Amino acid sequence: MARRRPCDHDRPRRRRLRGGAAMSGPMANDVEVVTFGCRLNAYESEIIRKQAAADGLSDAIVFNTCAVTGEAVRQARQAIRKARRERPGARLIVTGCAAQIDPAAFAAMDEVDLVLGNAEKSAAGSYVPAPELGRVRVNDIMSVRETAGHLIDGLKDRARAYVEVQNGCDHRCTFCIIPYGRGNSRSAAAGEVVAQVKRLAAQGYREVVLTGVDVTSWGADLPGAPTLGQLVARILKLVPELPRLRLSSIDAAEIDPDLMRCLATEPRLMPYLHLSLQAGDDMILKRMKRRHSRADALKLVAQVRAVRPDTAFGADLIAGFPTETDAMFENTLSLVEAAGLSFLHVFPYSARPGTPAARMPAVAGPVVKARAARLRAAGDAALARHLQRQVGRTVMGLVERADLGQGGVARAEDFTEIAFTGEAQVGSIAPLTVTGHDGKRALAGVRLLEAAE
Repeated sequence: MARRRPCDHDRPRRRRLRGGAAMSGPMANDVEVVTFGCRLNAYESEIIRKQAAADGLSDAIVFNTCAVTGEAVRQARQAIRKARRERPGARLIVTGCAAQIDPAAFAAMDEVDLVLGNAEKSAAGSYVPAPELGRVRVNDIMSVRETAGHLIDGLKDRARAYVEVQNGCDHRCTFCIIPYGRGNSRSAAAGEVVAQVKRLAAQGYREVVLTGVDVTSWGADLPGAPTLGQLVARILKLVPELPRLRLSSIDAAEIDPDLMRCLATEPRLMPYLHLSLQAGDDMILKRMKRRHSRADALKLVAQVRAVRPDTAFGADLIAGFPTETDAMFENTLSLVEAAGLSFLHVFPYSARPGTPAARMPAVAGPVVKARAARLRAAGDAALARHLQRQVGRTVMGLVERADLGQGGVARAEDFTEIAFTGEAQVGSIAPLTVTGHDGKRALAGVRLLEAAE
């Protein structure tokens, strides 16, 4: 499965909506959605926000939780307790993957008023008071056979939009609890996805990101078993007005020939792949129950670079997986340079109760921490090398943030973050000449403002 990025769990995202019946008190009609975890969760928090408003929910906080690490669950519980102290009269509702997997743990918290499962969190009426249904409304996620039919116009930030094309996962990596929170893989119909992307392009979005739990498995459950590459090709053909299409984290074992052809022939498909690698040692990959070997990963990177030389690669890597020896870890560490990775997301291994890996011989905590630090240091060095290669180039950057006359931040086609000087409008694609870097992002100036799209 395409694993979640550790930076996604550093802090919860908070979104507030206005609406619902008027109530007394200074924040009586506030409903806040607090999101933990991945972009898919953030996408679904938009759905929660709309459904809560439609149901007339008021004076409430909805926690959309993540279960990918123990730390993510701990942060959710901590945020719930803090919210009860700060808003003693608010209704606290917990949903998301952690609530789906262990509803009893959240129901046991005195602070919590209602626990909703992942299927229930977007259903009409879920936020209407119904004491007769009890405090826990969590059904069997494995019984869900369709992706949500309520596709909204994407999770939008000011610069780009995200479209959920797939949910769930059919694979059972030994470290991963997420399939038990998301259910089996299910795909959105191609026609619905294309229509949604077309709406977003009509609204002025210059970049759309296709997202899901295991994006490269898209289509396997649909009639005729279409591939992700076929979906990408269809979007690019039928939405010619969209300048940039990007993929979220993908599984290295599932890149299909159609997707490879798109990378080779479609400049509007962005040259950046974030790979769910997890390790660089074959024995550890086998014990993780991954479906690729180290050689497979290196072969894939070489094949992509052969057809699209400007492609940059990122990867998820786990440090300190159970049974990992020093030599096994060195194989993972050496993969960073061998594969020419530029962007790393490093997970210190976190045992998830109920997974096979949690029963394997554990690596000592200080060793896990030290290995994660070494991987991050290797990632910092790899990023610095990547940034140095950008110096002197003029790249097209999607402007994510901008202050009038003060410059801003943009994202290049290959995912490089660029701090720029000059003026450019958020959401525009501007030519940026890279003059240097600070080790974290490239530094540039807007080359020709009048040439910005």
